[in-house]
Amino acid sequence: MATRSPAGLTSFLDPTVLARIDNLQLLARTVVDGFLQGIHRSPYLGVSMDFAEHRQYMPGDDIRRIDWRLFARTDRFYIKQFEAETNADAAFLLDTSASMGYGSGEVTKLDYGRFLTASLAYFSAGQKDRVGLYAFDSDVVEHVRPSAAHLDKVLHALARVKPHREGAWSRPLARVANTFRRRGILVFVSDFYHDADELTSALGLFRAQGNDVVAFHVLDPSEIDFPFAQAANFQDLETMELLPVVPEKYAGAYREGVSAHIDALGKGFTRHGVDYVLLNTAKPLDDALYAYLSFRQKTLRSPVGRPGAGR
Repeated sequence: MATRSPAGLTSFLDPTVLARIDNLQLLARTVVDGFLQGIHRSPYLGVSMDFAEHRQYMPGDDIRRIDWRLFARTDRFYIKQFEAETNADAAFLLDTSASMGYGSGEVTKLDYGRFLTASLAYFSAGQKDRVGLYAFDSDVVEHVRPSAAHLDKVLHALARVKPHREGAWSRPLARVANTFRRRGILVFVSDFYHDADELTSALGLFRAQGNDVVAFHVLDPSEIDFPFAQAANFQDLETMELLPVVPEKYAGAYREGVSAHIDALGKGFTRHGVDYVLLNTAKPLDDALYAYLSFRQKTLRSPVGRPGAGR
């Protein structure tokens, strides 16, 4: 949130400002560079910018690999990692179904998801992860296999996607299961309008197979707060069905339903070992970037998440 950011940083992460940048690579670089400068100026507690080169010492590690200079700075034992330990296949899975095209302001959920995915891919490539992409609605519409040389392909694919079909999860997830063969990192970006138990179980299967999984839940502020006061016809963006609604009558039940769905997703993902982050498209991107940085740090400390572990 903006309260953690030094003066001026929030403007680099404000989605309405980012929407004016046509070039995704420039956008991603602007976001990531601004974010990293902010961390250096105002360190975020618990997050080390050395995470790509170090991990915390664990019993059994070779003490000759302890970085004593880092110990002097932090009072904690870290060991230097070899490049093979830190590099991972990182696939970003962006929901492009019709519901993602909704936005009560300048920025739609798909815009926000695109900005976030581009920024995380740019950041991951800078950490020498092999980045790839699955953009999907009822099927995979764009696929870029993870590679150290594929950042440009990921960004170009992100620039092409549009929300125009009803969403479904079974075929896209089957495609991921068939093509993402090496254990790695799966980053889901979606509004998650699907049964919570089915979704959390499905993504939990990828975690059970040894992947590290994080789910970014992207919602428009009006979907969370339901600020509407006038009676109107509300349209389902996926089925195009019109539903007459009197907000005064349904607002309370709607908010309770949304809150229950968010709660079910959060608890379900946690139960299955999947990291869950709720995002509001009116807010700057720094919460999401902090969450991903913390998540990536955790994967480097985890013997399951490191490439080759447990095989």
